[in-house]
Amino acid sequence: MVRLLAVIASVLLLVVATPATPAALATNAEPPAPTTVAGPSASQTAVTTTTNNTTETDDEPNGPRLVGLLPNPVTTDDAGEYVLLWLPPGNWTVDDGEGSVTIRQRRAGRVVVTGDPEAPSVPTPWRVVTPGLALSNAGERVLLRRSGPNGSIVDAVEYGRAPEGERWVRDGNPRWQPVGLEFRDPVPLGAANATAFVLPDAPSEPIVPIRAADERVFLAGYTFGSERVAEELIAARERGASVRVLLDGGPVGGVSARQADLLDSLVAAGVEVRVIAGPHARFRYHHAKYAVADDTAVVLTENWKPSGTGGGDSRGWGVTLRSPPAAEALAELFRADAGWRDAVPWDRYRGGRSFERADAATGSYPARHPPAEVRVERVRLLTAPGNAESVVVAAVDDAESGVDVLQPTVEDGPMLASLRRAAERGVQVRLLLSGTWHLAEENAALVDELNRWADAAGVPFEARVAEPTDRYGEIHAKGVVADDTALVGSLNWNPTSARENREVVVALEGEAVAAYYRESFEADWRAGRGVASAFGELPPAVAVGAVGAVAGATLFLRRRLTIEDTDGGRDGTDRDGPVG
Repeated sequence: MVRLLAVIASVLLLVVATPATPAALATNAEPPAPTTVAGPSASQTAVTTTTNNTTETDDEPNGPRLVGLLPNPVTTDDAGEYVLLWLPPGNWTVDDGEGSVTIRQRRAGRVVVTGDPEAPSVPTPWRVVTPGLALSNAGERVLLRRSGPNGSIVDAVEYGRAPEGERWVRDGNPRWQPVGLEFRDPVPLGAANATAFVLPDAPSEPIVPIRAADERVFLAGYTFGSERVAEELIAARERGASVRVLLDGGPVGGVSARQADLLDSLVAAGVEVRVIAGPHARFRYHHAKYAVADDTAVVLTENWKPSGTGGGDSRGWGVTLRSPPAAEALAELFRADAGWRDAVPWDRYRGGRSFERADAATGSYPARHPPAEVRVERVRLLTAPGNAESVVVAAVDDAESGVDVLQPTVEDGPMLASLRRAAERGVQVRLLLSGTWHLAEENAALVDELNRWADAAGVPFEARVAEPTDRYGEIHAKGVVADDTALVGSLNWNPTSARENREVVVALEGEAVAAYYRESFEADWRAGRGVASAFGELPPAVAVGAVGAVAGATLFLRRRLTIEDTDGGRDGTDRDGPVG
């Protein structure tokens, strides 16, 4: 009983000690009748009223619409604010009650109304009309009228306090989005020859392409702490290659002194190093983990540090794609992400900052699952925010025989719901979660909750907590195998990762590549357990009560507790931190 009380008390202590996090933005499909769209607070709401009963397609509206607006850019005197319209041919007027702009439209298309057409925030390549409206940061109503200032109203948008540096997007999810953030479609890349590998078994694989590059190396990551990788980047630069690095400037726990020293050495050697930073950054975290080396691409679940790519701790998945289309698609993504104003040069960012010392992982593990050369029949590049979550859900929804998922932890949402649906239609579903110390109790409660549901529903769904034994330190991979499709990348199964972080995933279709990762999963699965050891010695009835108490507290914590969060995000607000 003492053990039971200790377990429950530890969870309740966390509940009491944890501050609340901001609510997530709620969105609704656009109905034909007037509607109010809920936001994170009453001060950040937008009310959209449509009076012409037009309908929209995925491409463009078929009637005049207010498509977007930027009332509060991060500039002096709000330079660069705009209203974005879609207009058919005719005469139109947009006004905010204090000023108006009349537009003569000769052909259907988008129109940007702004007083500062050269401002970086103004979207292109659409037609620009000046002068603009002086939009209120505190909120107001913007009207679109047919003909002149006294014409009939065909559309209207009313917004509350406008978040600084964010634009309102009519069909966006969320509606308020950082300026500079562009959602991408999945990129089809055709077939490719690939090397599939897992960590810590094959720590040399991530750097093999870098070692061979003589034209370009673009390395993207969340954190960086590998002397070995730094040496290879410097060597590539000395061979004449263009070498660029892009990382997150505000990772959970901060930038370590080890990382700062390594980045200093890269800059001194002529490597371009930038970090995504600042209160108006496009992403909550730059959490992607990939590299482009000439015409080869490497996509990982692991960070560029000893515990990840160094093989010193984490179970991770990775793939090397010998594919010029894949390399160029990731290079284009890198250039876009590194080319906006929130990508700050490292030497400018580090000025006046101090960094904490942190020990590097030094674990050593046997190579039980060697790399394999495989043919991938179809490759797609997925990104978040934007498309990664929906493609993962679609892959699970399309599965007919089996779905295996390896994640540090998961939260309620579309991806977990897709696993339940798969099991309900008879697909064998297995979910393996990390047993590391800071996730063990939460994952144990979730595993018990899911297994109870599966038993009650009579569906083939089983969840386990991983037991690494001597094969790795902890689960850090973010991988899925659904029938003959494997998904490998940085996407954690939580809303922040899917909708606010920069994440990169590759969908790999083919029997050989799916079989490779499923074989690794099988080995890890066999060592897993269905119920946490903390409850193993309790009588069954008492164990049930303990698990229920922890599960209930965990559901509450899932709304309030930030995994690995310390001092909040880069802007000082409460932010959900990625699980590495």
